[in-house]
Amino acid sequence: MMTPSDSAVPALRPDTTAPPPGPSRKRRWLWAGSGVLIIGLGVLAYLQPWASKATSVITEQATLAPVTRVLAVNGRIAPVHSVDIRPLVGGRIDSLLVQEGDVVTAGQVLAQIDAKTQNAVIRQAMAALDAALVAKEQARVSYERSLALGGNVARSVLENEARALQSAENEVARMTALLDQAQIVLQNHTIRAPIAGSVVVLNVDPGQIVDPATLVLSLADLNDPVVETDVDESYARQIALGQPAVLQLVGETTTRAGHVSYVAPRVDVATGGLAVKIAFDTPVTAPLGLTVATNIIVDQRDGALTVPRSAIVTGSAGSAVFVVTNGTAHLRPIETVEWPAARLIVTKGLTAGDEVIVDAQGLKDGQAVTAEQP
Repeated sequence: MMTPSDSAVPALRPDTTAPPPGPSRKRRWLWAGSGVLIIGLGVLAYLQPWASKATSVITEQATLAPVTRVLAVNGRIAPVHSVDIRPLVGGRIDSLLVQEGDVVTAGQVLAQIDAKTQNAVIRQAMAALDAALVAKEQARVSYERSLALGGNVARSVLENEARALQSAENEVARMTALLDQAQIVLQNHTIRAPIAGSVVVLNVDPGQIVDPATLVLSLADLNDPVVETDVDESYARQIALGQPAVLQLVGETTTRAGHVSYVAPRVDVATGGLAVKIAFDTPVTAPLGLTVATNIIVDQRDGALTVPRSAIVTGSAGSAVFVVTNGTAHLRPIETVEWPAARLIVTKGLTAGDEVIVDAQGLKDGQAVTAEQP
């Protein structure tokens, strides 16, 4: 006998397995993939990463223009005439008659050295001269007496008295010279100004012992100072008398005109510098040693071609610049005037209108470039 459970029909469950995609869905995926591929190919065709790109460069056009070549140096205010004064004799400073900054005239007494000892020397020399004069007079009288006696005096006696007179005269001359020398030494105990000027250095005090090696003081004429400077020997041949200069004293905002007034005939082998003096066109009053910024104008041209230093390529063949022609950088040899400046004068290799690349770093001859104006 069958039970109800035995005769029940099993329950049906839905099939959750997705059916295979139909033909329309496959076609949509193919179209989408083809579109992406076409877009990618278009981007590659536009960008062309395999092709060499032109380098962007900044250029300037070579143009004739007035050019001034200037040598910039620093100098210091110095006197045209100055002198260091040292004593000609040693001794103690009895009196000092000037102070630093005083203006003195030529021949003025500046200091006095103790002369007591020298005065004693002079008195001794005077006494010796007096004795020599007495001896000379005695010899003269004796010789004239013998000469007057004529034949009553032996010839040998007369000759001896003549020699005695000559010796006495020589002694007088010697004593006179000694007295003159002592008086000159006495004069040297008084220190006088050899030139008119101002006392710029004073190194001694009253009571100080000095000798001929002691620098007592320095005098300088401050009426028309100059600027003293050194020019490196690399540019020594460029400096000449009369060249104009622009001067600016430290602490001033205005400039003053000047000119080269002295060029040393030789270069200092120890420093490699050439001594140069620059005079002011109009008188100036300034303390000695003041720093002066100086621009010496060594060359002026009404029209010249110049390029920046960054545009110049230096190699074994010399100097060159890159000139842009039809989108290509071409290396062109040039000749320049070497000078310590940001721009150099080109004397050969460029013509007006050439398009010069301002920064030549990393460029190669024949490289494709895109020119841009600064």
